[in-house]
Amino acid sequence: MSREVRHLVITGRVQGVWFRGSMAQEAQCLGVTGWVRNRADGSVEAMVAGTAEQVAAIMNWARRGPPNATVEHVAVELGEGAFGGFEQRASL
Repeated sequence: MSREVRHLVITGRVQGVWFRGSMAQEAQCLGVTGWVRNRADGSVEAMVAGTAEQVAAIMNWARRGPPNATVEHVAVELGEGAFGGFEQRASL
């Protein structure tokens, strides 16, 4: 079973709305590994890894976000790395 890794940059009203915590919970439920952090420009950045289905599911979630978020755009690029779990990283 092949693993996929994607780098996401989520823009909109995505800080101060519990985006990182919600994404970490969703990733754990889906079995996705990687990390998420806030960026100084107001966006949220994430690296997500898993099967094609797991990665597609977390990307679909990221396009909605938690209830108080307003996601305007999710930029997706190929990512790299191997992760043992999913963590919230310190802000950039």
